[in-house]
Amino acid sequence: MRQVRTRSIFVFVLVLLFFAGIIFFTANISINSGSWVQHIYNWHTSGNGGLEKAGKIFDRNGVVLAQNVDGERVYNDDYDTRLATLHVVGDNSLNISTAVQSVYRSELTGYSFIWGLEMPETFRGGNNITLTIDSNACKTAYEALGGMEGAVVVMNYKTGEVLCSVSSKTYDPQDPPEITEENEDEYVGAYLNKVLSSSYTPGSIFKLITTAAALENIPDIDSRTFECSGSAIIGGEKVSCMSSHGTIGIDDALAQSCNIVFAQLAAELGPDKMTQAANKMGINSSFNVGHSPTVKGHYDVKDAEENDLAWSGVGQYTDLTNPMQMCILMSAIANGGNRAEPYYVEHIGGGDFTKQYTSEKNGTAMLESDIAQRLNDMMRYNVTSNYGDYMFGGELTVCAKTGTAEVSDSEDNNDAWMVGFVRDEEFPLAFAVAVEDGNFGISTAGPVAVAAVQACVEGLSAEE
Repeated sequence: MRQVRTRSIFVFVLVLLFFAGIIFFTANISINSGSWVQHIYNWHTSGNGGLEKAGKIFDRNGVVLAQNVDGERVYNDDYDTRLATLHVVGDNSLNISTAVQSVYRSELTGYSFIWGLEMPETFRGGNNITLTIDSNACKTAYEALGGMEGAVVVMNYKTGEVLCSVSSKTYDPQDPPEITEENEDEYVGAYLNKVLSSSYTPGSIFKLITTAAALENIPDIDSRTFECSGSAIIGGEKVSCMSSHGTIGIDDALAQSCNIVFAQLAAELGPDKMTQAANKMGINSSFNVGHSPTVKGHYDVKDAEENDLAWSGVGQYTDLTNPMQMCILMSAIANGGNRAEPYYVEHIGGGDFTKQYTSEKNGTAMLESDIAQRLNDMMRYNVTSNYGDYMFGGELTVCAKTGTAEVSDSEDNNDAWMVGFVRDEEFPLAFAVAVEDGNFGISTAGPVAVAAVQACVEGLSAEE
């Protein structure tokens, strides 16, 4: 009797495992079949990289960025527009993993779990995609880069819409290069969307994080003054500054980008408070942009010596930040501490562009509202006292911070940054620009940021 009971229990367990496996398999194939069938190894199922039945891709103004003509996937007629929008749109391959034609391939091709890729046209759902980007703004930003490599992103910090996203180096999706051992150096990084998937030494834009930490933890920070003679010894080693600022307060220290002040503040705050501020402001986090995650930045000073900690507060040491991540932080400072949720796919549907997809727009707090407002005012002061409103044409109320990240001993190999936002209610734009091997943030990244923001403003004005 005991033997029968044992065997019955054993059989019952096997049956349970069998049905659990069936349920798991069914759920897995239902969820993942669309992406599996589009995998690079399954291109034999469809000859044009799986896109010969794909829908059109439009920018926010109805400009066609990709479509099929006579069975071939073709891209926008304008050469620079194709290069500028490559990393958002993608090409016929899956090499740019974050591109729309990679991430939303099933939606574009009208893949059905029942019919696969062969759904009859009478049953096929709408498979056109409308993006939030303004292709003209992307083209303008790409041309402003002037062949330099880097990343440009502009987003609406109220809605989360990404209006401009440009990554360079790039290539023509209409005539993609055949990358071989002989020319691979020419195309290093060409498949990488640097807006989402790159990280750079931040330089002085990181002083915004150090400022936030000081505002939160040093009660008298607004009334304190500091002395800058061009250098200081911290932790037994030298920290240098590009100028001798004399006696200076925190507002002018940020506007003049005084290394000495922020190095001293980081050393005074210590590794725990600096790390808390960096974590809260998203430096060590990844953010989703639609279905694509950003790469994490990097702030780690747990093993740093005092001089290293000081340099970390200036945006050097081992600090790294991502362009989209910094744009999201700008949205938080502009929004009273709450970040926007960025997205670049506005509609998935038929020719009527019926809205079927949106990103969550309920922002998450990155800063206390009073600290966000204080940073907002300080960044505005950066522009009025240093960069000048004329830089943005004199008609926009811009708040900004530049950065020049020293990544080698050569001045020509700096990574140049400009981040900021527009205060004007009709143009709620946050932006981040990183230019590799630049000179200085103000002279290299600055003009690119101006061109991108002004193009987005013109586009929004035309929509009204």
